[in-house]
Amino acid sequence: MTQQRCAWALESEIEADYHDRHWGIPCQDDKTLFEFIILEAAQAGLSWRTVLEKHAGYKHYYQDFDVQAVANFEQQYLAEMLLDPAIIRNKLKVNSSVKNAQVFIAIQQEFGSFAKYLWAFVDNQPLQSKLTDYRAAPVESAVSKALSKDLKKRGMSFVGPTIMYAYMQAVGLVNDHEVSCPCYRDCYQAGLDFTLE
Repeated sequence: MTQQRCAWALESEIEADYHDRHWGIPCQDDKTLFEFIILEAAQAGLSWRTVLEKHAGYKHYYQDFDVQAVANFEQQYLAEMLLDPAIIRNKLKVNSSVKNAQVFIAIQQEFGSFAKYLWAFVDNQPLQSKLTDYRAAPVESAVSKALSKDLKKRGMSFVGPTIMYAYMQAVGLVNDHEVSCPCYRDCYQAGLDFTLE
């Protein structure tokens, strides 16, 4: 079988780098999990490439994705952010990030970590899709619907089932690499070795 990275990652160097180094690797680091809550919400309705190209702007304004800092952002700071094209200047998305940070912290306090809360949705084991074509991946799943429903109930926004499925792909709850992709085997093995700390 010819090995080639997933077809969606062939369009640009920035997508290829993200695909090779991050996408689909099982993650249980709360800081990274919060980062992707922010980024996936920002991506809603746009291309992921757009978000990747503005990642440095998000890292700056979200203070290296410090959830405590974001939870305490004031309206003046948010207004300043919305003037800078270094991020996606969507008022609803930017304003929602503060509430989402507050909910994220509440979940950490309830469960001990956001990772423990999140990974329980897949019984603490990454799901393996075994796709031959990335276009066959669903846009949502029973798990992403359940996760979305619970996060919305807790007060988060921009966490619909489709956004949450993309989130699951990004942080490795599901391995949606094509089986012909070199990263598939690495993520598959990482899934077998995965132990929630």
